[in-house]
Amino acid sequence: MLALPSQTPGLVAHYGLTRAQTDAELWAVDSSGALFSGAAAVNRVLIELGGFWFWLAQLYRLTPIRWMEDWTYRPVADHRSDLRFWSTIPECDQPRVRCE
Repeated sequence: MLALPSQTPGLVAHYGLTRAQTDAELWAVDSSGALFSGAAAVNRVLIELGGFWFWLAQLYRLTPIRWMEDWTYRPVADHRSDLRFWSTIPECDQPRVRCE
C-alpha cells in the first residue's frame, strides 16, 4: 500500500480527479485502478491494512452500515480541520514528499 498526498505533482490529474474533489473527501485507488471516495475509501484502506481492520471493513458491505458510514462521513470530512486528533504537520512537510 502506498499513501500519497493529493498535492503530489500530477497525481490528481493522473486519476482524472479535480483538486476540488480531493479537497472535499478522501480518495483511494486500488491495484486495479478502481477509485473509491469518502467512506468507501476509508474502508478500502482498512481492507489493505488487513487483520482486524480487514474484518471491520467487511461491515461496510451491509447496506444499513454502509448508509450510516456514508451519512456520517460527510460532516466529519467537512469539519476535519477542527478535529484535534489529526496531525498538525502538513503531509507536504514530510521527508521525501514533493508537493505542488
